[in-house]
Amino acid sequence: MNGKPKKRETITKKLFQLLFHRVVLVGLAILAQLAILLVMLLRFQEYFVYFYAISITVSVAAVLYIINNRSNPAYKIAWIIPILLVPVFGGIFYLMLGGNQVSRKEQRRLMEMGKNFEGIHQISLSRDVDLKKESADAYNQSEYIRRITGAPPYQNTSVEYLPLGEIKFARMLEELEKAEHYIFLEYFIIQEGRMWDPILEVLERKAKAGLDVRVMYDDLGCMMTLPPHYKRVLEEKGIRCCVFNPFVPVLSSRLNNRDHRKICVIDGHTGFTGGINLADEYINAYPKHGHWKDTAILLRGDAVASLTLMFLTLWDFSTGTKEDYRAFLPRVYHPDPVESDGFVQPFTDSPLDDEPVGETVYRNLINKADRFVFITTPYLILSNEMITSLTTAAKSGVDVRIITPHVADKWYVHALTRAYYPILIEAGVRIYEYTPGFIHAKTFTVDDEYGVVGTINLDFRSLYLHFECAAWLYRCSCIKELREDFLRTLEVSQEVTLADCQKVGAPTRLLQSVLRVFAPLM
Repeated sequence: MNGKPKKRETITKKLFQLLFHRVVLVGLAILAQLAILLVMLLRFQEYFVYFYAISITVSVAAVLYIINNRSNPAYKIAWIIPILLVPVFGGIFYLMLGGNQVSRKEQRRLMEMGKNFEGIHQISLSRDVDLKKESADAYNQSEYIRRITGAPPYQNTSVEYLPLGEIKFARMLEELEKAEHYIFLEYFIIQEGRMWDPILEVLERKAKAGLDVRVMYDDLGCMMTLPPHYKRVLEEKGIRCCVFNPFVPVLSSRLNNRDHRKICVIDGHTGFTGGINLADEYINAYPKHGHWKDTAILLRGDAVASLTLMFLTLWDFSTGTKEDYRAFLPRVYHPDPVESDGFVQPFTDSPLDDEPVGETVYRNLINKADRFVFITTPYLILSNEMITSLTTAAKSGVDVRIITPHVADKWYVHALTRAYYPILIEAGVRIYEYTPGFIHAKTFTVDDEYGVVGTINLDFRSLYLHFECAAWLYRCSCIKELREDFLRTLEVSQEVTLADCQKVGAPTRLLQSVLRVFAPLM
């Protein structure tokens, strides 16, 4: 008898939590804005002709601006079509959601921080790295990254490849326990559970011991995984916290620019990056989409300076603070050099500089490949330039293989990913789907000489709209491990043939055609 009231009370509590969840409230607020706009149109019908004239003018101006700006042509088309189809609202929605709304003051701050970033890097170099003597091709790729992002290549760095989330989690706990001075964490998703709770326990203990412990997470990324005001929870534990780009229920393009990076820095000399967020599915604590395959790398030595400066510059930009970055460089707390393991160049990609660094790094690798290009990515939503690079490489005899998920996390993105299969397969690119579940790893392996491990997906949001990071690797011992892990993953993956693509029904093909038009907005 007592069980029924408790069960009813639990259901009522869950329903109450659902109704007042932040996502629901934000959704209602946005719907309210749209409703107000509609009511105003109906209420002031006699003035509609004026509104219509203004709207058409705004839409024409928006189309002209889109045509002449520097964004990707596919992104332009994805906006121009809806504006022309619905000119009354299209231009207005582009003004709200289409561009990067950064004030001049913020632009100046970003430029100053970029110069500071590059200047500090010069101080952090233990000695000049002469990559040009090693390889002209490698030097050219590296020099592009240095000139655009300010991040140079490093030696005096060891690299450890971590082929699964469970392995990264164990290594991360080990290294966090060794922290003596500071810990910086920056993640797109954090979720309370079997992964985050032990990490939080270490962070709280280290903060109480006097270490500088900071956590930065993306507000939209954590909207469904953390309770509101979680920042206050961390600060009560002595952990400094920054919520990146707080999500407000106002239609604005600033909602597009998310912090998708995954960075952990310990005492300046030890760092992690890769695709793994701090949530239970990443360590297969529960089967959210089947087996979750993800990867990361552990850096130790001079190259960690780049990860540290990435964190600090975005922290200062978000919090309005300014500090001396030199106090956090690798040699401050680890003066002895680390044995070099090839050349390591961690870099960041910002959506605010009109430069698609991640895509260019990937295309440079594909275009320079002689023997093979092995790629893992959870999403395959490609620009025409990327399609050209991949298909040209395959047609030139390069062994190009790509592994994508077999189990979808978002059905429409998965359908869109599959829409790109035919054009790639026809050119000789081999596509595989990871049959045990979902592959979230973002890796490139080229000719046993080059590698990239990071957060950058092969989709428009990662390549053009998000803050991302990765490490470009040249002649590091872990590159062969990357290749071996890729080949092991192939053994449990299913190759997609052109015949498989041709079996897709007409309704699905129609859906894929529509989705491809709006791919840059997804």
